Amino acid sequence: MNPLNPATEAAAATSAAPAPQSNFIRDIVVHDLEINKFGGKVQTRFPPEPNGYLHLGHAKAICLNFGLAAEFGGKTNLRFDDTNPEKEEQEYVDSIIRDVRWLGFDWEDRMFYASDYFDQLYAWAVQLIKADKAYVDDLSAEEIRKTRGTLTEPGQNSPYRHRSVEENLDLFERMRKGEFPNGSRTLRAKIDMASPNLNMRDPVMYRILHAEHHRTGNKWCIYPLYDFAHGQSDSLEKVTHSICTLEFEDHRPLYNWFIEQLGIFPSQQIEFDRLNLTYTLLSKRKLLQLVNEGHVRGWDDPRMPTLSGVRRRGYTPEALRNFCNSIGVSKTNGSIELAMLEHFLREDLNKRVPRVMAVLRPLKLVIDNYPEGQVEEMDAINNPEDASAGTRKVPFSRVLYIERDDFREIPPKQFYRISPGREVRLRYGYFVTCTNVVKDANGEVVEVHCTYDPATRGGNAPDGRKVKSTIHWASAAHAINAEVRVYDNLFLKEDPNDVEEGRDWTSNLNPNSLEVIRDAKLEPSLDKAASGARYQFERLGYFCVDPDTKPGALVFNRTVPLKDTWAKLEKRAA
Repeated sequence: MNPLNPATEAAAATSAAPAPQSNFIRDIVVHDLEINKFGGKVQTRFPPEPNGYLHLGHAKAICLNFGLAAEFGGKTNLRFDDTNPEKEEQEYVDSIIRDVRWLGFDWEDRMFYASDYFDQLYAWAVQLIKADKAYVDDLSAEEIRKTRGTLTEPGQNSPYRHRSVEENLDLFERMRKGEFPNGSRTLRAKIDMASPNLNMRDPVMYRILHAEHHRTGNKWCIYPLYDFAHGQSDSLEKVTHSICTLEFEDHRPLYNWFIEQLGIFPSQQIEFDRLNLTYTLLSKRKLLQLVNEGHVRGWDDPRMPTLSGVRRRGYTPEALRNFCNSIGVSKTNGSIELAMLEHFLREDLNKRVPRVMAVLRPLKLVIDNYPEGQVEEMDAINNPEDASAGTRKVPFSRVLYIERDDFREIPPKQFYRISPGREVRLRYGYFVTCTNVVKDANGEVVEVHCTYDPATRGGNAPDGRKVKSTIHWASAAHAINAEVRVYDNLFLKEDPNDVEEGRDWTSNLNPNSLEVIRDAKLEPSLDKAASGARYQFERLGYFCVDPDTKPGALVFNRTVPLKDTWAKLEKRAA
């Protein structure tokens, strides 16, 4: 049983790291080492913005950055890009640290913040002003946007572009001192308003923002934009391979321009495809909207694709690492089937978690010829994939609970479970044959009555006869109650952004993404199940104990059902 402990699981994840696969980024690193670029060193970084919780897309970036460095004896820094105090919170910083550790990675003593470099970034901005490579602009954000031009038309020079170096230095210093209101002035790089790359058309480097920073307080009222802070932070940390997603490919010339103009360590930016999953959104803005509008219970809702959400649902770091390693990296954005991720999860859980019996929608089954008051202890296998897991005792008695779906009074074709006159096997128990049923005033079956064959204890008939179905059960006198939360996809469509005209992506939310079952019956071995412990409920799926669990009030989340559609597709393709 694996407790929901990030530190414990991180150690296990690290020890079970998958073998590296070749990809174009790895090939670049290999080539750089061969030519002794960067003195034979490999230094990467993972630079999240602390304005939300990490999601599955970040998991791919984390595995790539830490994995590459580890493979070639390098190091990886964790660096928070905390340049926007209006959207950043310590809560997000703490969650990111927790998630990266849970995934199995360690940055040792190399945790940094872009705010660590604010003084140096300011000094570099002054250096660019003195070199007449930057100027203070009085245009508003809207005016800058309008004069930027289009993909087919060049931009227009700002009327403030030709201010003297002295005037720009004075205005920039006064911006820093807080003399001007928000939005009244910016510092822009002086590059080329006719460049075919819009990012090179005098991009904004600093904006005025009178907002308290979660680390620096009110020391600053001007803050660098990402494009200015990112490459220089990489350079300060001697990052050799700055790996980011494809949307930053057009920003690379600007990344290089700042480094070249400042004459600093030449970090190199390399772009790769971001992770996209079917039935899933990986936009922090939209995930925040889900939380703020109450569509989910919070960032760690098990329906969320956040790392805290999938951890609460019962995902393992090993499964995520294996998945990220298998999908590789490329220069083309695409979409991965959610079923593929779930396949890797099942594959991992199948090897590690114990099997137990749980009845989610109970129907009473009475064995009429079983002695009243008798209780037997049946031997049950904990995990058929792991002989060392051993066995456990499960109490068996005259009155049991079975799944309501395992009985049909009038069975359809190819229904082999319990129905009148049919013999089935009770898992680890006996063969039983249905004899009659008891119904309530509404005609609903409330009890199934049967007889058992005492010679079939343990689930085998000495005369060799076979049955077509084996069902699970729980002894009514010994079963413990639990709440079970059954999760489905959060969205109805493979592409949640595929909407009809006049509607938005929230119209694709699945109204049945959560079913709460409040009276499930579980075998008594689960009485002391700890928060985060994972199990396979036989025939039903994989489940995890939710943190909402309290003494005497168990709560389980369904992690993933047993059916593996991806494995079937793979087998068919082969």
